[in-house]
Amino acid sequence: MRRSSASLVTAVFLLVVPGIVVGFVPWLMTSWRIAPARWDPIPLRYASAGLMAIGAIVVLDSFRRFVWEGYGTPAPPLPPQFLVVTGLYRYVRNPMYVSVLLFLLGEGVLFASPGVLVYAACAWLATHLFVCFYEEPTLRRKFGAEYEHYCAHVHRWLPRRTPWNQPRLHFKPRNTTN
Repeated sequence: MRRSSASLVTAVFLLVVPGIVVGFVPWLMTSWRIAPARWDPIPLRYASAGLMAIGAIVVLDSFRRFVWEGYGTPAPPLPPQFLVVTGLYRYVRNPMYVSVLLFLLGEGVLFASPGVLVYAACAWLATHLFVCFYEEPTLRRKFGAEYEHYCAHVHRWLPRRTPWNQPRLHFKPRNTTN
């Protein structure tokens, strides 16, 4: 896939999928009104805004890597042609999903919304099931030993303390049309 096409599809995907998950659904639940909270100090609200900012930056960086390094998109129908294992992917296999969870937790605290916090937990569970039953098997079929090698060194959800610096093995993707 050409980078220009991948960039356009990725921009649309960003507006639609994360836009709905961290934008539209929490807005439906909170109208983005900061409710008075008896259970959190004001500094926690600032920290939650920080989580949201970090989450947004990580998603944007991950999407950029899919286009520029993977020659594809985060959208499952148009996946990267090459396995992306740079940047935050050196610490955790799913930085996009982790950052979306951080963003949702930040929204739950910022808006003092137990509903958004429950939604965050449900979104994480749905994501975990998607990763385990669709995404990882698909990546194993497409990238084979390269993905297995990566999985052996980088955890699915909990970041490593140090970046994974193992040199890439430069495997070609398997032919998935057979």
